[in-house]
Amino acid sequence: MDSLVIAGKTYGSRLLVGTGKYKDFAQTRAAIDASGAQIVTVAIRRTNIGQNKGEPSLLEFLPPSEFTYLPNTAGCYSAQDAVRTLRLARELLDGHDLVKLEVLGDAESLYPNMPETLAAANTLVKEGFKVMVYCSDDPIQAKMLEEAGCVAVMPLASLIGSGMGILNPWNLQLIIDRIKVPVLVDAGVGTASDAAIAMELGCDGVLMNTAIAAAKDPVLMAGAMKKAVEAGREAFLAGRMPKKFYAASPSSPTEGRISSASSSSQPKAA
Repeated sequence: MDSLVIAGKTYGSRLLVGTGKYKDFAQTRAAIDASGAQIVTVAIRRTNIGQNKGEPSLLEFLPPSEFTYLPNTAGCYSAQDAVRTLRLARELLDGHDLVKLEVLGDAESLYPNMPETLAAANTLVKEGFKVMVYCSDDPIQAKMLEEAGCVAVMPLASLIGSGMGILNPWNLQLIIDRIKVPVLVDAGVGTASDAAIAMELGCDGVLMNTAIAAAKDPVLMAGAMKKAVEAGREAFLAGRMPKKFYAASPSSPTEGRISSASSSSQPKAA
């Protein structure tokens, strides 16, 4: 399968996976391995990557030498908080500049606050960060984020943690058609078919966390998501057949076959 390119770096997997909500770091590692993901997201405010001395660190289970870390701003509700959080991440990860920006509007829906998101994106890009950004499925806002210098836009399929799948494929298609940087579905995926549909639409990748971590068997679900993303991408590249209300031409052609009408005798005279 063809590769995903983000900020000039090539990745073999188009599935990005979060590291939160697992029962422990061991299960996190097992699920990440099963998913085949090379990019892993880390909520700086919720996961220890060295800021809490004396506590187990994710870095011990997912070494940065093996995975590309994508620190994110989960739990931030203002541009100021998001920028401060990612500055801390860059310090903790020795100058790491690839980040995931999300600025939430409220704690109930976790819907993105787009004015604050755009403000934070402008600041971070000016400071040299390579920003992948969680956003609404608004093609105008997505274009503004691209023009601000973000390296990828990540529209929601549905609300974070909802598992509702892609609720508005039409808006998502508009974004895919208009944006030149990679477009990855972020939030709302619930099962493998959701991931496959996103890829069949033409998304460059899918990011998920809860869909895997909250499954009854996270490791098995991680493997299913890997296959779904790969199958969806291959189906997109292959090009599906046109949709029709019904098939006018059957799979088995009838042209040239002897019909009952042509083989019947001439009608008798009255």
